[in-house]
Amino acid sequence: MAEESQGQEKTEEATPRKREKARSEGQIARSKELNTMGILISGSVGLLVYSEQMMTSWFDLTRQIYTYHAPDPQHMFTILEWALYQAVVAASPIMVITFLAGIIASGALGGFVFSSKSIAFKANRMSPMKGFKRMFSGQSLVELLKAVFKILLVGGFAIAILMAWTDDLLSLGRQSLHSEVAEGVSIVGWTLLILSLSLTVIAFIDVPFQLAQFSKQMKMTRQEVKDEMKDSEGRPEVKGRIRQLQQEMSRARTLDNVPEADLIITNPDHYSVAIKYDAESSSAPLVVAKGADLMAFKIREIAQSHNVPIVQSPPLARAVYHSTEVGDEIPAGLYVAVAQVLAYVYQLARYKSGLASKPELSASVPIPEEYAQDE
Repeated sequence: MAEESQGQEKTEEATPRKREKARSEGQIARSKELNTMGILISGSVGLLVYSEQMMTSWFDLTRQIYTYHAPDPQHMFTILEWALYQAVVAASPIMVITFLAGIIASGALGGFVFSSKSIAFKANRMSPMKGFKRMFSGQSLVELLKAVFKILLVGGFAIAILMAWTDDLLSLGRQSLHSEVAEGVSIVGWTLLILSLSLTVIAFIDVPFQLAQFSKQMKMTRQEVKDEMKDSEGRPEVKGRIRQLQQEMSRARTLDNVPEADLIITNPDHYSVAIKYDAESSSAPLVVAKGADLMAFKIREIAQSHNVPIVQSPPLARAVYHSTEVGDEIPAGLYVAVAQVLAYVYQLARYKSGLASKPELSASVPIPEEYAQDE
């Protein structure tokens, strides 16, 4: 089968089973441009929001370092360790925001998946021939075009920003140290934000492209789809589910026939059998529905709602239920018994119309021994 599918073109959409398997192996749609955009935008926003707080902390840190007089040169390492810790604490809000943004952006397209198979060693990755093919593949050409477009786009925005803020940058030298640093950080933050927003153009192009590429990569040949269906149908849980659905559909069709029946013969607790007789279309009464326990109760419930007569005859109900399938005619050995019950139903209908006296059903209907069933 594998040889047959190799020569076929992959024209079929991936089945849910193949997508699930690919996901378990870490194969999902990813966009590096979306990740980069999310990280840079969040970092620039964090810099603008926390820049003043961070600068204040760093100025205080610098002041304490320069005013500290260490009695022992060995204390300088302790001071350096303490200073690095304070610097990281001051910048931690921006670092946390950027870290969280990176996690969210990485799962925004294909979701969050961790698979050891995706990081496992694969010998085919070391193949020079396959690496050479990847270098000159369509995917590599697209990545090259994206890189060139990114350079032109970001470079164009950078030049425009530099030209727009030239006067502000030149005026920094005439300000106090604190104002100069604060203004400089603000300019850097806004510049980074604008440049990051320019990457949305590339991300909006890359995301649909990556989704299309992943969908194309997941496509299957017709033979692969057929093989997968055969394999799935052979699994016990799938077979069980198919049987369950078939039984549910059969029961639904059975219950649809109940309103058309002429009478319902019941056990009355365990069995119900719906009988229909049309002298023009059939030579004997037909079983149009039957059921046991809960199914029997549903048959009686539907019959009551549609005014179908219900007759209690336990021996006959058991005999018909065990000897006849839905859609079959009553066996010849039960003709007399069923005819007796049908006659009772017809006479009962005449009695309700005021055309006859009230009939009585015989306490015992003739059931041949070969059809008799124990309770």
